[in-house]
Amino acid sequence: MTERYAIYYAPASNDPLWRLGCEWLGRDPAAGVIDHRPPGIEAAELDSLTVSARRYGFHATMKAPMILAPGTDRAELEQALADFTRNHTAFDVGQPVLRLIDGFLALVLDPQPHRLTDFAGTCVTVFERFRAPMAADDRASRVSKGLSERQVALLDQYGYPYVLEQFRFHMTLSDRLPEAWKAPLTDLATDWFAPILMKPLQIDRLALFHQPEAGAAFTRLADFPLPSAHEL
Repeated sequence: MTERYAIYYAPASNDPLWRLGCEWLGRDPAAGVIDHRPPGIEAAELDSLTVSARRYGFHATMKAPMILAPGTDRAELEQALADFTRNHTAFDVGQPVLRLIDGFLALVLDPQPHRLTDFAGTCVTVFERFRAPMAADDRASRVSKGLSERQVALLDQYGYPYVLEQFRFHMTLSDRLPEAWKAPLTDLATDWFAPILMKPLQIDRLALFHQPEAGAAFTRLADFPLPSAHEL
């Protein structure tokens, strides 16, 4: 079975950031319906620059997509997510900014709060028991992309190289861009996301996403809100 589950941060479905992100990518992993697209670029042109990002959906990775380990199932994972979020509070992380990362356009945090790095690391370790071992060909493909020695070690331990101190929060808005599109698409995204770029972002939930088979689009299955500090 090749279905995979991922634990992401994603804004609430009624959050303006979620709407803007989904309309930018041309797909809503929760509702599926998109009525509006960014002005200044043909939808087909934008779609051609966001193929992979659209398939994964608008999100920031906390626990990378994984095949479930033998002996575990979705119900157990959802219960573990409910237990986990019940014992962690929501927190602000500052204002997101647009950056090009290795040719990809993304919303990031600069600086990235230590609390967020620690929280993401806890997600990786706590939910590691649900991850099936990585296939040898998947590992070889990852290693071939020029990982550092530390990143290879993290890949072997957690199935993903960009975790713990290597983690960088990002909400991907494109695939790797041709040089000619880097500046124009950044300008378009700056205008499109302007309403939210001046507002602080709050990590207030984790969302469970699901990919039914290799190459399929991820869907948003369920949200697990983090309580505010006064609710604990």
